[in-house]
Amino acid sequence: MDADPTPSQVAAFFDVDHTLLACNSARKWVEYLWRNGKISVAATLRSVWWLAKYRLSVLDYEDVTKKVLADYAGQSVAELRAEIEAWFHSDVEPWICVEGRERVEWHRAQGHVLVLLTSGTFFSVEPLQEILGIPHLVCTQLEMEEGKLTGNYYPPSCFGPGKLRAGLTFAEQHGIDLDRSYFYTDSYSDRPMLDRVGHPKITNPDPRLKAWAQRRGMAWEQWHPQGVDPTQAVPPGGAASKPSAPKTVGGQA
Repeated sequence: MDADPTPSQVAAFFDVDHTLLACNSARKWVEYLWRNGKISVAATLRSVWWLAKYRLSVLDYEDVTKKVLADYAGQSVAELRAEIEAWFHSDVEPWICVEGRERVEWHRAQGHVLVLLTSGTFFSVEPLQEILGIPHLVCTQLEMEEGKLTGNYYPPSCFGPGKLRAGLTFAEQHGIDLDRSYFYTDSYSDRPMLDRVGHPKITNPDPRLKAWAQRRGMAWEQWHPQGVDPTQAVPPGGAASKPSAPKTVGGQA
């Protein structure tokens, strides 16, 4: 008789901004550039407009990605990586959610495959990956030549349908059973991936995702950075998180 096939694995996929982080890292980066005189008033206003549209899940992410990356053409990968790593530890690391750390460790204890699944790039996400000890990173891929950015990326970005495509590819390559897997996100744009996994988990939802969850009777969790009292910040209809197993969402544990 043939040997039994290798059993499939369960994965826990995590979005980053407003999920593992209680902030938008892109906004933090724009603030950093402004403080240090590295961005014009016009570029700052443009970025703020894009960030507002992103939070409302009405942003043309592919178009914006092209425009943003064009400004980085010719930049040294090593220099930019060092600058962003220093910025992350000073400006973003304090915003890592306590509940997010706990949930990562819960999944690790279950033997689940841990994955960061984000529209960001390795520059901004690798520091978080190292801090949390998450072995896998799936993100928007940048084009590089001779140690410099070309200003281009490999479409589609890891956003919306592109994030689902990236998640499906990862699952196929690593023997992941998506029907038994988890995905944590705050964004309505991530609905394709939420709909695909067996255990969709909503954290710190944007307005459209919150409304979508309410119409379906789905609970969500509010996660907080270190030093914030979670008992003082529970949204109406939301579910305060606890350092325990994931809560039931849409009838699935």
